[in-house]
Amino acid sequence: MSNLKFFTNGLIKENPTFVLVLGTCPTLAVTTAAMNGLGMGAATTFVLVFSNVLIAMLKNFIPDKVRIAAFIVVIATFVTIVDLVMKAFTPDLYKTLGIFIPLIVVNCIILGRAEAFAQKNKVFPALLDGLGMGLGFTLAITLLASVRELLGNGSVFDISLVSENAKTILIFILPPGAFITYGYMIAVVNRLKAKYNL
Repeated sequence: MSNLKFFTNGLIKENPTFVLVLGTCPTLAVTTAAMNGLGMGAATTFVLVFSNVLIAMLKNFIPDKVRIAAFIVVIATFVTIVDLVMKAFTPDLYKTLGIFIPLIVVNCIILGRAEAFAQKNKVFPALLDGLGMGLGFTLAITLLASVRELLGNGSVFDISLVSENAKTILIFILPPGAFITYGYMIAVVNRLKAKYNL
């Protein structure tokens, strides 16, 4: 398998949000606005990339009996960095995302990639895998948030795209709208994958 394949798997074939259906808690909770999706995706990508790299570097030194605990400590280290940086430099986004930043520690995408990929591969493939999965998650969660924001508020990234008199569909920025939008987007992705053999 070429190194490029490690990167592209997370974008399309094994997209963590629409194909593997992992990390649905932040996906459904924070996607009321496109900026929230982008911020959550960027934070998750940072943690994915650096935890994958460090775990790939340390895999021969981590005893099998404490493997999961060691992975959690590595992931928690990078989540703490993200948490402090976001609190200092993007306080409004930090307040909006709230508890979902610290909960990146237990996001099954990150722990799953550490267990299934990073501990079994070299550093560069692990880096590409983390980057691909992170970007796939970011694109998916930002797209979902953009659709919800457009239908619910008439804007994307707080830029109004409809006239002031246009009616919006409030349900799309409420929790039921998250499930409706997510379900339809998974269906569209499955249809495209089947049609174009992705």
